[in-house]
Amino acid sequence: MTERKNACILVAEVTGNDHLAERLNAEEAQHAVERCLNRVDRVVESNGGLRLTREPARIAASFERCDAAVLAACEMLERVMSLPPTSGIRLSTRIGVHYGGLEAGNPPHGDGLNVARRLAGSAKPGQALASGAAVMLLSTPARHFAGTEGSRSLALEGMDWPVYEIGHKVAAITPLPPPSKLSQQLRIRHQKDEVVLDEQRPLLLIGREQGNDVVIIDPRASRQHARLERRSAGFFLVDQSTNGTYVTIDGQGERFVKQGEALLNGPGRLGCGFSTSEVERDLVFFTLL
Repeated sequence: MTERKNACILVAEVTGNDHLAERLNAEEAQHAVERCLNRVDRVVESNGGLRLTREPARIAASFERCDAAVLAACEMLERVMSLPPTSGIRLSTRIGVHYGGLEAGNPPHGDGLNVARRLAGSAKPGQALASGAAVMLLSTPARHFAGTEGSRSLALEGMDWPVYEIGHKVAAITPLPPPSKLSQQLRIRHQKDEVVLDEQRPLLLIGREQGNDVVIIDPRASRQHARLERRSAGFFLVDQSTNGTYVTIDGQGERFVKQGEALLNGPGRLGCGFSTSEVERDLVFFTLL
């Protein structure tokens, strides 16, 4: 069976090589691109990343922590920009960072890698873009490398996440958000498994696909059904499914959420594509601690 997991994926593309190829022969142009990719490779290694693929003008890498991926992206932009121009043309990088599913293989593949590639392809030369999925998992010290507000205008078609520009200059433009006053935790129970959402783990993915934090077997659940987010205002369910999510909070009636979100302000349960009143072993229970 193919191994699947969630990881922070970074994709870096070298830009400007088309113009360079018009002035130099193919071998000389590729040599200049390789020089940039070598710098990108060294940054991946120095930040604890694992290179997934290396193509003629693009490298993909995975990181266990989003902090490391974002710091690597900032360093890549600077290192490539510091290289002297070749035949009057300065090469640069454009980078995409996303937290999502990754399947082992030769080559590796998965939705996380696909979204990171799309983000890189949408970035301008010398720009790094990160999805909200990656930014949500940044620690407080690393959070200032991203703006405080994500832009839906930058978001890719069909992607539910806002997109953030990341880099060293962002902090000078956008002030740090106020410290979160949220001290509660949210305990999630599914079958025999339990996980806690808190400051250290502010995001949890739910869906039918292997690699989600909570894997739902029921066929009515989508492959990437929903996510739970810890925010300063509380804990939220964000539905991104085909059949919607049923939410019941103790003492309240059942609520149906589809392509929207709901505040989880008490103990309750979730049904991914089916009612919480059904006797289902795939119900997800949550409790505020």
